[in-house]
Amino acid sequence: MVSSRFLCLLFPILLLIATHHQAFAEEDWLAYQSHLCSNNKGNYTTNSTYRRNLNTLLSSLPSNNTGNGYGFYNSSYGQSSDNNQVYAIALCYMVNIDDPGCRNCLNVSRYALIELCPNQKEAMFFTHGCMLRYSNSLIYGTMETAPSLCMSNPQDVPSSTVNEFFEKLRELLGSLRSETAAAGSLRKFAYENTSGENIQTIYGLTQCTPDLSEQDCNDCLIGAIGGLYMCSNGKIGGRVIRPSCYFLYEVYPYINISAVKPLPSLPSPPLSSPPISPPLPSTTGNSQGSNRSRNVVIIVVSIVVSLLLIISICICLRVRKTKGKLEILPAEDVDEIGNAESLQMDFDTIRLATDDFSEVNKLGQGGFGSVYKGRLFNGENIAVKRLCMNSGQGDIEFQNEVLLVAKLQHRNLVRLLGFCMEGQERLLVYEFASNASLDRIIFDPIKRAELDWDGRYKIIVGITRGLLYLHEDSRLRIIHRDLKVSNILIDGEMNPKIADFGMARLFVLDQTQANTKRIVGT
Repeated sequence: MVSSRFLCLLFPILLLIATHHQAFAEEDWLAYQSHLCSNNKGNYTTNSTYRRNLNTLLSSLPSNNTGNGYGFYNSSYGQSSDNNQVYAIALCYMVNIDDPGCRNCLNVSRYALIELCPNQKEAMFFTHGCMLRYSNSLIYGTMETAPSLCMSNPQDVPSSTVNEFFEKLRELLGSLRSETAAAGSLRKFAYENTSGENIQTIYGLTQCTPDLSEQDCNDCLIGAIGGLYMCSNGKIGGRVIRPSCYFLYEVYPYINISAVKPLPSLPSPPLSSPPISPPLPSTTGNSQGSNRSRNVVIIVVSIVVSLLLIISICICLRVRKTKGKLEILPAEDVDEIGNAESLQMDFDTIRLATDDFSEVNKLGQGGFGSVYKGRLFNGENIAVKRLCMNSGQGDIEFQNEVLLVAKLQHRNLVRLLGFCMEGQERLLVYEFASNASLDRIIFDPIKRAELDWDGRYKIIVGITRGLLYLHEDSRLRIIHRDLKVSNILIDGEMNPKIADFGMARLFVLDQTQANTKRIVGT
């Protein structure tokens, strides 16, 4: 709770802001603010040297001497020898980049921070206008992702265009994120818009503190964009603010890009000097020496041409020999590969959906890797199976699972939504079962008691129907070989869904026997 003394202290400042900068009356900085008072670096007393150094430093921050001219401030004050040196950085976001608005936001922030964190040696305060951090240790170039502030537009995206809207938004934010991370050390910022056939124009903005490396900026924005699902799912606008990065999107232009201060132009490259002409050959000399040189050139050229001819003949023979060994894929196989590729998703989409594979979203650990809960831009919950690099499940096995599951359509089989093969990453994206796996129910005393006979019978019948489909009714005969309670998922209506076909063995319809090369299952 903010004290009355604090409100009295801020009132004249806010009044000054409202008088001289009415453009920000619509968005009160203190209406959306977050702060963190850290006890990790110790405390200071009111009359201490650290407090005096802190006051001196914060009062100097909005000056031009500590800024880079593009809304970023970095400064320190005090002696490091007595452990009372204070470091501070501040950033004015691009929605508030004009000079008066930036200074006013930082003034409010420094007064608020001292009041909210009266004796902590490390603290931060940020609104959707600016960010301010200080510490007794060097914080320049250090990414900070917590706390996080999230806001959203109350209006929903029309249900008829929600898929197109968030697909366009995903592409826009991905492009902005890459552009921002790759920007220079003066300003890491990008602003663009996109549109679609049936949707409004979407305006997006991303920004990092310019002291971050390209990788840190990219990682910070990935986490921020992933956090969007928590607060503005399905909305036409939203923003997530972290101490080190910031992004927002809306369906209206919220900054005047023409008023943004341009970065200094790069100096023109020096004119290349004209090539030095080689000295003219001497016209004097022995004609016998000239003939000898000509003969050497002729011999060398003849040898090179002969070698090239021999190499070409060898290559042609090799190609002709291997050509006869090439097999033409059946049309059915080509179709299968095409169907699988239509389900392929890019790694950044899955990474954002799982909040960078956060431990909070981890659902479990299996023999071939971890399973995470995720949420796509359109609000759909997903389960992501991230295979271990050393799991033994190679590209062939992975593609088999994709092709198999993509072909199978039954209410008691888990539905494959997509997959990813990018670099060394192997990911499978399934529909999300809200009641987790069957073992979480039958081995839990409370949940087991809640499962009556009708519910048990429904699960048994569902598993049987799924197995019958795999064994008899599908166009492919599938032997699961690793069926257990942890591979039976239960959806919100207590319907069972057989999962994990990574160890499935494919039988052709007229086969009754097959040799097994690997021992799997239980």
